[in-house]
Amino acid sequence: MGTYITSRDGKAVIKLVNGYNIGIDASFCTFAERPAAPSPARTKIKQDENLPKLSIISTGGTIASRIDYRTGAVTSQFDAEDILRAVPGLGSIACFRSICLATILSENMKPAIWQELARAVYSEIKNGAEGVIVTHGTDTMAYSASAISFMIETPVPVVFVGSQRSADRPSSDNVMNALCSASAARSDLGEVTVVMHATTNDDHAAIHRGTRVRKMHTSRRDAFRSIGMDPIGYVDYPSLDVKLSGEGIRRGTKEPALHDRMEERVGFLQYSPGLPPSVLDAFGGYRGLVISGTGLGHVSSDWIPGLKELADEGASIVMTSQCLNGRVCDRVYDTGRDLLGAGVIEGEDLLPESALVKLMWVLGQTDDPDRVKEMMQANLRGEIRRRSYGGN
Repeated sequence: MGTYITSRDGKAVIKLVNGYNIGIDASFCTFAERPAAPSPARTKIKQDENLPKLSIISTGGTIASRIDYRTGAVTSQFDAEDILRAVPGLGSIACFRSICLATILSENMKPAIWQELARAVYSEIKNGAEGVIVTHGTDTMAYSASAISFMIETPVPVVFVGSQRSADRPSSDNVMNALCSASAARSDLGEVTVVMHATTNDDHAAIHRGTRVRKMHTSRRDAFRSIGMDPIGYVDYPSLDVKLSGEGIRRGTKEPALHDRMEERVGFLQYSPGLPPSVLDAFGGYRGLVISGTGLGHVSSDWIPGLKELADEGASIVMTSQCLNGRVCDRVYDTGRDLLGAGVIEGEDLLPESALVKLMWVLGQTDDPDRVKEMMQANLRGEIRRRSYGGN
């Protein structure tokens, strides 16, 4: 037994009572007219003004989604107040102010929206929010968390949260993630973080630093991992107790500040064996390029003239590694030394996505090539580790 959603690929898409969809031949279906369910009344949410003041800024994603009856898939449609209605337990944790910045799936995120988000987060902090939660699609959450880490200096927790599985599925992680993110936003942290399931069970969520986190699985609930370091904390579930490590920056350490200028003319390129150097032609006129190279940070030697040409034209080129642990060192082999001679900047142990966002941000702050190199190799938001870590 199930409910007809739509026709797709020559099949009838049926929503089963367990929340999953199946496609079957329409001849096996019995169709009956049902009266449309009335839209639920959008009554004003009553909140306890005596609880800590938190803000929810919604950008969309699976955590804020409904079934799209055109396709049978889920699409981002919720706003921040809908999330409060969908997760009533939030009301016992804090008093929330909600802002709907965007309703997009995260593949549609852009630097211009990062800037809008940074301004919104900063405004909420200046207006007295004791913590800020950003709901976001998981696919590009690491990019956005890194971007906000550089654009905002925050004295309070800024917590990115999402959901790997939509609310219509019995294995959805939206409720636990939302509750754990709210608890983390009340904690003693004072930096940008990502809070998601730490295991496949509903037992605790991990608190990851915004510049050192990556999505490592397409669909598992514990898809996110801290890279090159341990999580900076955990939130137990269902108790919602927060346990912080000594690594995390504490609440009140910094004064709020906004640095929202970014340079969008920055490219990203992952090297692969045999990739011709002519691909570099696509980045002519760019102000920056991040390369994800092999091992210690290498590309084929026939790329070096093209990279030098880009650098001579004024582009800042940063080398990162496809290895998730360890750091770039272009002084070991002759190719690496030639890359340095061509003007390539060693990216230390920056994650490639964090390096991309950081370079966009750094180029928004300065035009001085020496200053760009200095800032890219400086640990500004916990993005560079002093010592390489064995990893997971």
